[in-house]
Amino acid sequence: MAQLFQPYADMGVRAVLVAIAVSPAVLIAASFAVPRSPFVTGQSLVHLQPIPFSHEHHVGFDGLDCRYCHFGAETSRWAGIPPTEVCMTCHSQIFTEAAVLAPARDSLASGEPIPWRRVKALPDYVYFDHSIHLAKGVGCTTCHGQVDQMPLTLQAQPMTMGWCIDCHRNPAPHLRRREEVFADSWSPPADQSEEGRKLMAQYEIDTTHLTDCSVCHR
Repeated sequence: MAQLFQPYADMGVRAVLVAIAVSPAVLIAASFAVPRSPFVTGQSLVHLQPIPFSHEHHVGFDGLDCRYCHFGAETSRWAGIPPTEVCMTCHSQIFTEAAVLAPARDSLASGEPIPWRRVKALPDYVYFDHSIHLAKGVGCTTCHGQVDQMPLTLQAQPMTMGWCIDCHRNPAPHLRRREEVFADSWSPPADQSEEGRKLMAQYEIDTTHLTDCSVCHR
């Protein structure tokens, strides 16, 4: 009698049955993993810029304060992207003919802003205010990472809703004294748990409604 199925046919059927059985678990796992991946959140990704600006050089080596360029951080929702005039305050005197700074010179001459690419771009439906976070003791490096060690700026945190809510539920571990908000070298002290609770009281931070939808979605 002729053999209708080859010996490996049974193995193929078993493989298909196993694939069907595990596919729901794979799909569920993927639905959790993909939204949290750098491909979606942008975490740790570097965007090519018209000028390869180095925070490591300007902040880490030259010691520029964040507010010199991002002058709206303390008073506005937006920290602000520095206009070309801010860049040329220094570079009209130093590295004046550097090829890498040609876009800045062209921008100054034409009046057209340098087309910087945003590294941290929250969705339009998210309301975020830099000024209130700084006023309540949340330092720059908490969200932006150690920019003084970044030759090219990258997104240090996932910036997901879950990441934000974790802090709104328990901000104490992230709080620092206001005079240390802009310090790149800050690290939590050994008694940060107690210090954070004291600062919450000092800054009058009440978490009762910090996770209400309307806080970030207005």
